[in-house]
Amino acid sequence: MHPILRRTAVAVAASLALAFGGQAQAKTFRIADQGDAVSMDPHSLNESLQLSFTGNIYEALVGHDKKLGLVPALATRWTQTKPTTWRFELRRNVRFHDGTPFTADDVVFSLGRAAADGSDMRSYTSDIAQVRRIDDHTVEIDTRNPFPILPDVLALVYIMSKKWCEENKAERPVDKRKGIENTASFKANGTGPFRLRARDPGVRTVLARNGSYWDKIESNLDEVVFTPIANDATRVAALISGEIDMMQPVPVQDVARIKRDRNLSVLEGPELRIIFLGMDQGRDELQYSSVKGKNPFKDARVRRAFYQAIDIEAIKSRIMRGSAQPIALMVAPGIRGYSAALNKRLPYDPAAARKLLADAGYPNGFEVKLNCPNDRYVNDSQICQAAASMLARIGVKINLEVESKNTYFPKILSRNTSFYMLGWTPGTYDSHNVLNAILGSPDPSGRGQFNLGSYRNARVDELARLVQVETDQTKRNALIAEAFKIHQDEVGHLPLHQQTLAWGMRKNVNLVQLGDNFIYFKWVVMK
Repeated sequence: MHPILRRTAVAVAASLALAFGGQAQAKTFRIADQGDAVSMDPHSLNESLQLSFTGNIYEALVGHDKKLGLVPALATRWTQTKPTTWRFELRRNVRFHDGTPFTADDVVFSLGRAAADGSDMRSYTSDIAQVRRIDDHTVEIDTRNPFPILPDVLALVYIMSKKWCEENKAERPVDKRKGIENTASFKANGTGPFRLRARDPGVRTVLARNGSYWDKIESNLDEVVFTPIANDATRVAALISGEIDMMQPVPVQDVARIKRDRNLSVLEGPELRIIFLGMDQGRDELQYSSVKGKNPFKDARVRRAFYQAIDIEAIKSRIMRGSAQPIALMVAPGIRGYSAALNKRLPYDPAAARKLLADAGYPNGFEVKLNCPNDRYVNDSQICQAAASMLARIGVKINLEVESKNTYFPKILSRNTSFYMLGWTPGTYDSHNVLNAILGSPDPSGRGQFNLGSYRNARVDELARLVQVETDQTKRNALIAEAFKIHQDEVGHLPLHQQTLAWGMRKNVNLVQLGDNFIYFKWVVMK
């Protein structure tokens, strides 16, 4: 594993010499976030908060350890029997929360469900050709092309009970883009260390310890109470008053204040997430714009003008208060394939940006809507407001539309946007994920599923396929670098910065902070 990636896994305190099963008193852990997990359906939204939360209820074939390394989960062993075939040996004596035994049928069903229309996890299954049941505890997966990192890819594709889904009419994933819900939206039946006890969307979700879990739970938690608190000041006040035990993210303006409180602590570290702006480059006429009959974002000069009009250092210092690292790539340090040599941003230059707009035929600028969430990323709406003000200096009028992620994601994921903000952590910790899901030309298989502006380059697509099958890391890195360089030259997206994680908690809380911002309750101990 990359050494930087290893350093992103940090324990809050020294490990406790406890036999967690019985010597530590069971506790209720009260945690708050600025937003809610939108659904309990593990295939409905490829978003880290949702996958982190449901990852305490559901499990995948493979998991991650405290250093983000791959470890056995519902599969105990996996081998590549042919260049395009993987065999997974499944864990025995595992039961879902309703008591149903876990078998190969559930794996075949779940991978098919994750690949179905409406699933937000299709970019992870796009290269799977077939999943075969060999026996109750063995499956084989055929891929369309050699896929050496398939186990990494499957680590976020959670396994559901075929029987439960059929009985509850939840055979197909919840499609948030179309507002479609089913039983899996509000109920859950996984194999994980915690069970869903109560769900009140937007208000409160309660998990209970799974007493029949197949593995040791390194935690003394009996219950987890998750509460979304959108208002920063209210969230901080709840932590200070003792109403909650942990919150994230800590508003950048409150980090020092919380650190001064002798009952509290703040755990900070680089997140493996890149925040960027995307532009509709697919439509012939730009929606939500003053420009009629054409699409200015199809012109690389316009995209470059927007890039050079944004003062990223001002956003870092004024909006993020130093808690961000400006970046020129679509992956962060710690992701396989990251290249420091390519991490050089275009200069902030409003005069050059105005000239680029004029050369492209927009000497007076134009008007366009920018969609932005207000409860998903650190200071997301403030960043968009700052970008809007900066673009105004080159004659671009931004109509800013800010909303909760509950309505924001269904809108932009249906590509009902011209200009938008998105954050991305590669779930595989590998650049191929970004090349496939963000830079890849959208197609029915799930490639380019999050390429919401429909950026297209045939050579980038070809390079992504070559990266997928290449096993020599030096050659692989060269292919990745070529793809990222093409994307940079074409200004396919507007990368902004790498976020900094900031978790606030009471000092009696011991946990593990991971660079992907996942919180696993099985590793939380309260003194």
